[in-house]
Formats: sequence, C-alpha cells, structure tokens
Amino acid sequence: MKKTIFTLLLFFIFSWGKSNAQEKTYKVLTVAFYNLENLFDTVDDPKKMDERSPIMEIVETKRPEVYRKKLTNMSTVLEQIGKEVVQNSPIIIGVCEVENRKVLEDLLNQPALLDKNYGIIHYDSPDERGIDVAFLYQKAFFRPINSSTHEVLIYRNNDPNDRDFTRDQLLVTGMLDNEKMHFIINHWPSRGGGQAASEFKRLKAAEVTKRIIDSLQNVDPYAKIIAMGDFNDNPYNKSFKEVLKTEAEKNNVKLKGLYNPFELMHEKGLGTGAYRDGWDNFDQIILSKPFLKTEDYSSYRLYRAGIFNPNFLITPRGKYKGYPFRSYSNGSFSGGYSDHFPVYVYLIKEAK
Repeated sequence: MKKTIFTLLLFFIFSWGKSNAQEKTYKVLTVAFYNLENLFDTVDDPKKMDERSPIMEIVETKRPEVYRKKLTNMSTVLEQIGKEVVQNSPIIIGVCEVENRKVLEDLLNQPALLDKNYGIIHYDSPDERGIDVAFLYQKAFFRPINSSTHEVLIYRNNDPNDRDFTRDQLLVTGMLDNEKMHFIINHWPSRGGGQAASEFKRLKAAEVTKRIIDSLQNVDPYAKIIAMGDFNDNPYNKSFKEVLKTEAEKNNVKLKGLYNPFELMHEKGLGTGAYRDGWDNFDQIILSKPFLKTEDYSSYRLYRAGIFNPNFLITPRGKYKGYPFRSYSNGSFSGGYSDHFPVYVYLIKEAK
C-alpha cells in the first residue's frame, strides 16, 4: 500500500489586506474503538470458560457458518469507520470482547481489511469469561515502540483469596506519523449485580488507568495520551469525574488534565448502547491536553469525535427497534453486529 495519509479537503484562509491569501491543507486520520460483542471462535478451549460464549450455545454444525458471518460483519464495520471523511479505515483501532489472537488474525484476514495490513498487539487476560482487549494498527502509519499489560486487582468482600478476575488494561506506545503517542485500551468490569453494587470494581479499574496516565505524564507532562474503551460507566460517573477527573469542556482542561468529548454527547441523549429504553455511553475516547491546542497544527490535534451508528448497525424492527443490532440473542445468531456502537475521533494536522 502506498505510504500516504489521506488528506481532508479543508482549507483555512488567512488574508492580509485585500490581495494576499494563503491556503493550507490538513491531514486527517481516524482512531476508533469497538466492542466486538463476543468474538469467539468455534473451538472449546479447556483453559477458558468459553463454553459460556454465545457461539458455543449454537448447534455445533452451524458454528463455522456463524463464525464466518460474524467475522464478515465485524470487518465490514471496522473498514467503514471514518471512511466518509478520510477515505481510509481507522489507522488505530482498540477492540474488546475478543477471545484470543487467532480471532483477531481471522478478522484482519477478511477481504474488507486484508489490504490495510494491520498489526496486532494482544495479551491474554485472566478474565473469567476468557475475553481480552487488543490494539490494531495500520503498519504503514504506526510503529510500536513498546507495550505492556496492567492488572486490575479486585477482591470480593476484601478477601485476598477471593479475586474477581477481569480484563487487564493494555498500554501501547509508538510513533504515529513520526509523532509519539500513548494508547490505553480498556474494558472495565460490567454492571452485573447492579450499577451501585458493582461500582467499586470500576473505580478500581479507573485507578489503574489513572496510574498509567500519571506515570506517562510524570515523565512528560505534554505526553499525548488517548484512553479508549468500553468503560461500563457513563461520562458523569465517579470513575470519570472523581478518579480520572475528566472535563466536558476543552477550556477547562489543565495541563495533565483529560478531555472527554463524549460527555456532552451523552447530555444530548446520544449513546453507544441501550438498556430498558435508555441510552448509555459506555464506549468513550478521552484525550490529554496537548491534543486540544489550537495555536498551530504542526502536530496532531483533535478535530472531531463521534459515534458511528449508520442505519445498518441499528435494529430495524421488533422489541429492540432502534437499539444497536447485536449478533446474538436468546441463544441464536441474529445476523447483526454488536450490542455497542463504535466510537471514533479524527486527528488533524497541517500537511507539509
């Protein structure tokens, strides 16, 4: 693939007097996150409780067909995120609810994604359901420097012998178009048992994320950091407002602060998942202060954030009409995609 970043046809015009003007062109790329809703293979892994995955509840002879369709659906979505603006699939993709590296390899070998030449960074997590997070990147544009996985230690009833195993968090540092950036991929504990009863788990996860961010900013206060994931919390919950201390307004973000563009979206009634006729915005991307500067665009800045929810990702009829069109329902394959909409941000900088 030709090594070029697609340009967005935006022109900023600066005039001096009546006769002088200067045109500038800007490069734009997409960073996305998607909960792939139980992307499991058809093989029973004795080391995992994958027999509880939806695909294993389907008649065995039909599992290969369902798996192929699931891969086709997921790759179709990933290929289209951001494409209407930048004419390319996302350069960086964070994903969650994947069983292992093999399903990621199968995903990236689908026709919709194969020519993008994505790389994979993945670690096995100790999660009880056997699901992991992962980082996908187009090799032509991003060069990993290092990566690490970070445990979220949660104990039931404060008993050190009764650990509640959940997903690790993944930190990837690398060069994006020759610019150093850090990405943290999250899938915080679910709300099983109720939001209030399970909140302490997500607060623990938020503390891990905050620790990672603090460690990066202690080395470089101007570090460009993007934390993304299915947080199983909304932007106004304690995990965001009290632990991560995210801000909804760019002007309120201080050095070492974090901006959450999805907070205002949530206030407008937008969401990435629905439950009992209410919308949640569990899937979010938050950014550190250096992405917000507007004095110049010599390096990447935040251009825009959004939820990717075209019509084909929306349930067309029935009880859950208008909800995300999920893959599995009542022990069968529905033909859909995921019970979450993907989220994305566009990054922009001046083309030289």
